[in-house]
Amino acid sequence: MMNLQEQEYSKRLDMKVWKRLLQFARPYKRQLVILIGQMFLLGLVDAVMPLFNRYAIDKIALTGRLERLIPFGLIALTVIVLQALNVRLMILYAGRLECFIPYDIRKAAFAKLQTMPLAYYDQTPVGWLLARLTSDSRRLGETLSWNVIDLFWSLAMMILMMVFMLLLHVKLALIVLVTVPVLVLVSILFQKRIIFNFRKVRKYNSHVTAGFNEGITGAKTIKSLSIEAAMHREFQETTGTMRNFAVRAATVSAVYTPIVLLLGAIATGLVLWRGGIQVETGLPGSIGYGTMVAFISYAVQFFDPVKQFARVFTELNYAQASAERVMSVIDMEAGIRDNELVEQTYGDMLHSNREQWPEFAGNITFEDVTFRYKDGENILEHFNLTVRAGEKIAIVGETGSGKTTLVNLACRFYEPTEGRILVDGIDYRERPLLWMYANLGYVLQEPHLFSGSVRDNIAYGRQDVSDEMIEKAARIVNAHDFIMAMDKGYASEVGERGSRLSTGQKQLISFARAILSDPGMFVLDEATSSVDTETEQLIHQAMQNALRGRTSFIIAHRLSTIRSADRILVIDKGKIVEEGNQRELLHRKGVYWRLYTNQFMREQMRLSQDSQADGEVGAAV
Repeated sequence: MMNLQEQEYSKRLDMKVWKRLLQFARPYKRQLVILIGQMFLLGLVDAVMPLFNRYAIDKIALTGRLERLIPFGLIALTVIVLQALNVRLMILYAGRLECFIPYDIRKAAFAKLQTMPLAYYDQTPVGWLLARLTSDSRRLGETLSWNVIDLFWSLAMMILMMVFMLLLHVKLALIVLVTVPVLVLVSILFQKRIIFNFRKVRKYNSHVTAGFNEGITGAKTIKSLSIEAAMHREFQETTGTMRNFAVRAATVSAVYTPIVLLLGAIATGLVLWRGGIQVETGLPGSIGYGTMVAFISYAVQFFDPVKQFARVFTELNYAQASAERVMSVIDMEAGIRDNELVEQTYGDMLHSNREQWPEFAGNITFEDVTFRYKDGENILEHFNLTVRAGEKIAIVGETGSGKTTLVNLACRFYEPTEGRILVDGIDYRERPLLWMYANLGYVLQEPHLFSGSVRDNIAYGRQDVSDEMIEKAARIVNAHDFIMAMDKGYASEVGERGSRLSTGQKQLISFARAILSDPGMFVLDEATSSVDTETEQLIHQAMQNALRGRTSFIIAHRLSTIRSADRILVIDKGKIVEEGNQRELLHRKGVYWRLYTNQFMREQMRLSQDSQADGEVGAAV
């Protein structure tokens, strides 16, 4: 199920990734600057507090000058109130960033996905994309808000405390600071293991999400094959692997934090030892009680920001795995895209200037086209075909003969490896992609309906359509009668992926949706292969109405649906082996005649078996 390969990223913190990620924080530069200023102010107040204690001991408690207590208390209370207000504003700004930045990241990623060609979705599991747009984006929002402000608070605290300690007593300050190089060395040693394990966790999280997606969407197939136990075992193996890497990541992090605390305890003990000796001796140049208390506070508190710095450092390692994955989506290059000249003339995929679009007549010409998938064999080779505007072309052939590839090339879902395809006499690479897609109506063998009402699905993506236009489209494709027979008519819910409708009904609604956009070219990809004979007749009548005057390609499974085609192309191994209308091809008694005869005989046999079964049931009754 999930034989997935994922790009391996750098093994250490990559500043290019973070520089790219910080671009999403640029619109919130003002809030970030305020936040950073708030954190420095927060760090300053925290660093000054031990000096307050020193003053209270040396200048009030030991001297007995209690008259200083009230003004000192008022100053301390004012500082505490201001600190509380500062923290409140900090939480407000950071909370906003935590919401806004993931929103922008998801919006950019989704916009990129809209420009990606069909080939990308053929190769990329849905679960991978969901993991990047949900959990990975959320982690980046947390990192660029809370973790960044914690980082600046930690730096402010460490720097200010070092300054104050050095001003108070150089030797005791050096005793505390001597542990910092050891901490740096430990951080470097732990970095590699932390980021490796968490990168694996994020990777297998995508596999788990993909497993959920496939297990839910493929539930009917899984049950029909009775492979629930096998699927459960495979999913269990994936989640077990993710759990193992998560445990390793947590273990490494859990070992890292106590080492930091141990270094802090050692520094505090050394300060107590050396400072206590000096206080006890009382010799000139020795420190007083207030300074000793302040130093003990600094020795203890110094490792709070160090611990926070270590935690943020670990979180940055974690977040880089998410950043790499999300940026890989946002920065990926579409294999099929408009060139610079086309974008300068018409705009890009999401901001195209439709007023400058040329008219679409529907003449399609393949000129010496060769196509192959990446690192694969040629599917089409030196292929030539001319389709006139309004012509109805049916394409038949065995599975794997190249039928769908031919249509995908005509629709520009793929582009020729060699040669060119002309639309109305112009290479379609000189026209905008969106122009081609906007003039395309595509009805699939398994049409996709969205959750919502029948009306919503017919008008999907269109804001400027009236109920009359929706009903007219439904009437053209013979869908109006069955829609009105539903409980709420056009307001009836279709269910998840159209589960409340039959395959034929979904086909007709999909057909109506395509008609509503008034495309210049239609593609029907085996649209009648999964429906009963009665529905096939409805779809056939809908085809007669909808395709009139439009260039159309019909990939046919049931040959009875293409008898009215202007031309039938018989494809074999990427080549046209026969061409003509149905009467001409049957008269030749070639490949098409054999396909038609075999299918006709199978249909007659099936009808005979059905009649015999009905007779046996009647006799039994």
